[in-house]
Amino acid sequence: MRIAILSGGLNAERDVSLRSGRRVAEALRESMPDAEIVEVDLNGEFLDSLGHASGTQSFDVVVPLIHGAIGEDGTLRSMLELKGIPFVGSSAASAARSFDNGVAAGLVPDGSAPKFVAFPHSFFREMGAPRILATVIAGIQLPLVVKPISGGSALGVRLCTEAEQIAPALVDAFGYGDRVMLQRAVSGTELAVTVIEVGGKITALPPVEIVPLSGVYDFNARYTAGATEFFVPSRLSSEVIDRVCDYAVTVHKSLGLRDISRTDLIVDSNGVIWFLEVNIAPGMTETSLVPQAIEAAGLSVGGVFAELVTHAFARAN
Repeated sequence: MRIAILSGGLNAERDVSLRSGRRVAEALRESMPDAEIVEVDLNGEFLDSLGHASGTQSFDVVVPLIHGAIGEDGTLRSMLELKGIPFVGSSAASAARSFDNGVAAGLVPDGSAPKFVAFPHSFFREMGAPRILATVIAGIQLPLVVKPISGGSALGVRLCTEAEQIAPALVDAFGYGDRVMLQRAVSGTELAVTVIEVGGKITALPPVEIVPLSGVYDFNARYTAGATEFFVPSRLSSEVIDRVCDYAVTVHKSLGLRDISRTDLIVDSNGVIWFLEVNIAPGMTETSLVPQAIEAAGLSVGGVFAELVTHAFARAN
């Protein structure tokens, strides 16, 4: 079997993607010694190298680890589907639903996403930012979070506790996309719950509790060693852990996801679960959350991805 580990690309998450691809490739070489594992940096020639469903394919399975736009919004996956190339992970349609935080928030269990509004940049130009922000603050109230409607690695995400912080936060968020989300900030225990489809069933792995030393789980806190404390499994009660695991499986099913996903959520002081976002191509770096959950479950990254690769190949044959 010839397997392409597809990473890199040209967006702001390129370096993280390359690190994820390198780690998964190394793990698969150990778990699948008879397979040829090829690390591919996404470029314009990649699709030409694949061939078509009716012709010879250069790879038996692709593992897409492109983070952010193109890799997670359904674009790349739609091209793989048109080419007839098996790949690990969610379909193009379910990726598109999940990548848009506003759409995903509307499809998860009712009432579990904090109140939000989403606007394109043109709306602020046409209606005037001051009157829009006055309405938003009155309706959502401070503190609130400003973030791109789509994206990853917390790029362009800012917590605003004062009205004066919102305008510069919007400028930053619009640097990563044309639409932004302004959402009520929820405090509590932040968790990441990985869901995998192995052994013939959908399973939630032990939740990872996230405690950034800076107080905000931003890009630096995610990818700087020592900047964040992780507790896996979470220090919450077994009853709450069971509920968040069931919730993550429900999100996985509600959005029609496949193979692997990571749901980010907060459990507040009353035990209420609040949905933040779902990731269908989660980071696999040395500081990423999914590898920690896999290890806590007594599994290995190579073993999990070997099974996902095998399933992807079987789906198409």
